[in-house]
Amino acid sequence: MPELPEVETIRKGLEKKVRGKRVNKVIIRSEKAIKAPSSPDEFVKKIEGRKLSEIKRKGKYLILELDCKDSLIIHLKMTGRLIYSSEGEELSYARVIFIFPDKTQLNFTDMRGFGGLWLVPDEEFSNIPLLKSMGPEPLENDFTLARFRGLLKGKKGKIKSLLMEQTFIAGVGNIYSQEALFLSGIHPERNASMLIDREVESLYNNLLAVLREALSYGGSSIDAYVDLNGKKGSYESHLRVYGRQKKNCPRCGAVIRKIKVSGRGTCFCPVCQK
Repeated sequence: MPELPEVETIRKGLEKKVRGKRVNKVIIRSEKAIKAPSSPDEFVKKIEGRKLSEIKRKGKYLILELDCKDSLIIHLKMTGRLIYSSEGEELSYARVIFIFPDKTQLNFTDMRGFGGLWLVPDEEFSNIPLLKSMGPEPLENDFTLARFRGLLKGKKGKIKSLLMEQTFIAGVGNIYSQEALFLSGIHPERNASMLIDREVESLYNNLLAVLREALSYGGSSIDAYVDLNGKKGSYESHLRVYGRQKKNCPRCGAVIRKIKVSGRGTCFCPVCQK
């Protein structure tokens, strides 16, 4: 599933390609992709003729504000993609297509069909599952070390599971939680309540560093992720532990192990991470 660096890369692409454009036509090829409103006809009626005025992101959600009091919310889930193309271009697994006056179109494709689109009034978009309880954005200026310490205070359970919890921090998933923990020398199964001050500071700094670094490379193309132009991210070759089970640790040379933490495959170095 795309995480913060991937979704933010897509948001930046939307900002350049479609912000300010008016939607001439909406084509729905899979009604299942429309989560709200309940009527696909109403979805089309409310979007056609409207302009995409602002492009935002919250966690792993994209928020496309219209020039009225509605917002289009998109969650890509496992295999969802947003692809910008010429009008009429046929893409595999296209679920919803937005056509613009300049003969271009924005395609929502989804091979497995788990992603979704919600069109809701602005004052209600926080009622979408997870948005209402979403944790803070780690790359915002107000996400300070002091705030991170405060979020961790009193928390129990495995630190890797906590980092992936969207109500704790928005946008961090399986890839970047593993990378941040490796850089910090923290075992993914450590109890969050047992982290000492220097480990908390190290984790804070490394989490932000790895998210920014991944963003600078356009994200990691694990599974289906591509950017708005269909281009893969180039950060995958820079990953230190994710997906590197049975390979050598880039720091100490020990063999990287893979275990399951809260049902998710998790790679770590048994020597560097304690």
